[in-house]
Amino acid sequence: MGKKPSSDTVTVPAAQTELSTLGLLASMADTTWRMFVPTVPLIVAGNWVDSSLNTRPWFMLLGALIGGAAAALLVRRQLRGDRS
Repeated sequence: MGKKPSSDTVTVPAAQTELSTLGLLASMADTTWRMFVPTVPLIVAGNWVDSSLNTRPWFMLLGALIGGAAAALLVRRQLRGDRS
């Protein structure tokens, strides 16, 4: 005898599951670029300035702080739904 589904069982169509998976992957990719694009170049630039001026690690740390702040603002805009 097969088990009868209970009244609280919800079936999700395969197409809807695929769309939600793609939406999740797109959201993850959007968040990733918002975090890495401002942070990594500023850290690399700070490291280059530090090696040129022999000031390690101050400019690299400054780049990390500024990049992290910019990344936080971009992710905040994403979570609010701003598209500009």
